[in-house]
Amino acid sequence: MKDTKLYIVMVGLPARGKTTIATKLRENLTHDSIKARIFNNGELRRKMIRGNTAYAGFFDPLNKEGVALREKIAHINIHKARRYLNNQGKVAILDATNASSERRRTLTRLLHDHPVLFIECINDDEDILQASILRKIDLEEFGHLTQEEAIQSFRQRIGYYQSIYTPLQGNSNYIKLDSLNNRIIDEQVNTEIPYHDQIRDFLVTDTVKNLYLIRHGETYFNLEDRIGGDSPLTPKGKVQGVALGEFFKKKKVPLIFTSEKKRTIQTAEPIKARQKTCEIIPLAEFNEIDSGICECMSYEEIRRKMPGVAAARQKDKYNYIYPGGEGYITMQERIDRGIKKAIYLSNPSDNIMIIGHRAVNRMILSHFLFRRKEDVPYIYIPQDKFYYISATQNKKVFQLKRFE
Repeated sequence: MKDTKLYIVMVGLPARGKTTIATKLRENLTHDSIKARIFNNGELRRKMIRGNTAYAGFFDPLNKEGVALREKIAHINIHKARRYLNNQGKVAILDATNASSERRRTLTRLLHDHPVLFIECINDDEDILQASILRKIDLEEFGHLTQEEAIQSFRQRIGYYQSIYTPLQGNSNYIKLDSLNNRIIDEQVNTEIPYHDQIRDFLVTDTVKNLYLIRHGETYFNLEDRIGGDSPLTPKGKVQGVALGEFFKKKKVPLIFTSEKKRTIQTAEPIKARQKTCEIIPLAEFNEIDSGICECMSYEEIRRKMPGVAAARQKDKYNYIYPGGEGYITMQERIDRGIKKAIYLSNPSDNIMIIGHRAVNRMILSHFLFRRKEDVPYIYIPQDKFYYISATQNKKVFQLKRFE
């Protein structure tokens, strides 16, 4: 009889997206009526040990007391996972670094009653690592440290894990995942794994439950029909930001992703001010299209002074590239990377907010909503409304909503 129960064991250095991937797997499996539960070693450690275990030395492999405590925690979760599958559970997800081959041999030996699938999360993007660390140190266990001390402590913790880390190899059933780009790097499955096709689909699909896509408020350049630049908001634009803050005050928005331009950050600030806990994260990937030699010009000036440029762009707006700048077609890679960063840094259950620009938001919409490329430059992106997006394996919702 085919086994319908499965252990999933997460593997990877700290801040590589293991918990986010584990949560995504649990939510998607549960949606498909497959009972799944996460057994997270870090959460258990914080519940069991009242003393300070946030200091880096606790994770030093030469710290015998720390090693013993972490092994005890690992064994408790292993036994909890076994009990869960021996009852009504179908998938038990063991969420920890599981960095050493020795720990993984122990897991394989003790979890012998059902198939085991290892999922290794790999990501070496330094910007994402830094942003992930900043999120990690928001935990209460780092509350007694300054931000600088907490960052240093967490990086030292990573260093200790790196000293014992062995990538997955050998005869185990495993998937190696680029956890930023949702791409399977390597896979080895020697035995039949329950729900294998569903799991692979979940891992490689960008999913968002609640994404609020907003264009910045009115700027002085908007009034003059100028493109690009770094114009600040007008008084009306600032009022729009306040209205957004009021509209979203009852929704929990832990992170607001913006471009590096003043107008998106100024729009985000009053939203952040109405949230209990919120951080603005500017990403270069969401900067507006670089219009090259036309930067800061009005469309009328371009038609008058550069009629060839205006005509060529009008003929094929999606594929046209501004001299010395970009086009929609060349923006796609960086916009896709920005979306993946925003999803990576957000918990699967979080409301995600992106405040971008007209061309940028068109590209973000086209990432989730199939549109012919030649139609993308004509998607409606107003400044008094926002797009609500929910895109999962099971449904896609796109709504344009007014906030004023």
